[in-house]
Amino acid sequence: MSKLIKDQIKILKPSATLAINEESKRLSKNGKKIFKFGFGQSPFPIPDSIVLELKNNAQKNTYLSMQGLEELRIAIANDLNKNNGNNFSEEDIVIGPGTKELMFLMQILFQGEILLPAPSWVSYQPQAFIAKNKVHWIQTKNSSNWFPTPEQLEDKIKSIKEKNILLFLNSPNNPSGTICEDLEGIASVAKKHKLIILSDEIYSYLTFDDKYKSISNFYPERTIVSSGLSKWCGAGGWRLGFFAIPEPLKELRDSLKILCSESFSSVSAPIQFAAIKAYRGDHSIYLKAVRKILAFVGNYAYENLKSNLVNITKPQGGFYLFPEFTNAKFASSSEMCKDILNKTGVALLPGSDFGLNSSKMIARLSYTDFDGTNFLNNTLGSNKLDNADLKKYAPNIVDGINALKEWSNSL
Repeated sequence: MSKLIKDQIKILKPSATLAINEESKRLSKNGKKIFKFGFGQSPFPIPDSIVLELKNNAQKNTYLSMQGLEELRIAIANDLNKNNGNNFSEEDIVIGPGTKELMFLMQILFQGEILLPAPSWVSYQPQAFIAKNKVHWIQTKNSSNWFPTPEQLEDKIKSIKEKNILLFLNSPNNPSGTICEDLEGIASVAKKHKLIILSDEIYSYLTFDDKYKSISNFYPERTIVSSGLSKWCGAGGWRLGFFAIPEPLKELRDSLKILCSESFSSVSAPIQFAAIKAYRGDHSIYLKAVRKILAFVGNYAYENLKSNLVNITKPQGGFYLFPEFTNAKFASSSEMCKDILNKTGVALLPGSDFGLNSSKMIARLSYTDFDGTNFLNNTLGSNKLDNADLKKYAPNIVDGINALKEWSNSL
């Protein structure tokens, strides 16, 4: 049987985020109280106007354009140009069944090598491996917000013989919850060496200070902007994402369109029509309330975990923290996370899943284990949240953070 499967596929393991979700479900079914801090999914409801639009278009049953519905591509281009300061047209936009699929197809078509900051999202490297693209890592530090410095980037590029390099940059970042603070410096180095940048901006609308900056503002000619509905809109299960690929990268865009036509054909018609409402509508009240909750919950977790035993960077967007347990002594971060899960019921992902050395006792914590609909509905319009709100509407966050803190103190 093993001879039927390609070598690079046989050694792959299931996606770490999906695996921890399944393990948490299994333990929960067996009666163990689980704090679901491992799976990164928005807890909030999709805005009602967008859901209504899906219902109104449920009868749409024909295949749409492989590149995506023109009205949707126009809406996305206009949204990027307004909020990001870009200059995209509808022809630059490619719609896919989530950005994960588009990234995979990009890895397949790209002729060159991949440059990943560590930590990076769990699927970048496995997708490169499947596509037989060589990966180069840049090990980052919390002192630089878990992003590479321009000097690190320059040094790494000089060590790579291949001239075609695709750099993945994800800000706000999964797994650290931080933003890149030197986009201009990184863009300058990228421009000097003619890198292509894939800017994963899936958490851009969840930047807590509401002042998102894209590296495409500093290096528009060779930056691909990637985003979608899953995080800001609470629509992960709808599976709709997009790439915005500038005209100088037209050859890549055209090749991607061909791969799209030979793989998923087109994205679900009703969802594309509903997505027009998502990108044309005014969702500022919803987004302001969502950001307020996430910022408050994230800051609570940060303030209650940070100590001389736990190094942690304050979250700036999305819904993640990246704590390092300095007194933990385990063979690997994976072993540490297993111990935490078994002793406390807190599910975390080990830092090694994100490209860090397994000897670093670091884990990703997703602070989304609460009923977002209930929290949102009961605090909408309130000027300020307090700990009483958190205990009432997000008790698993309070109890899970306390359990994790006690575990660290007991080592």
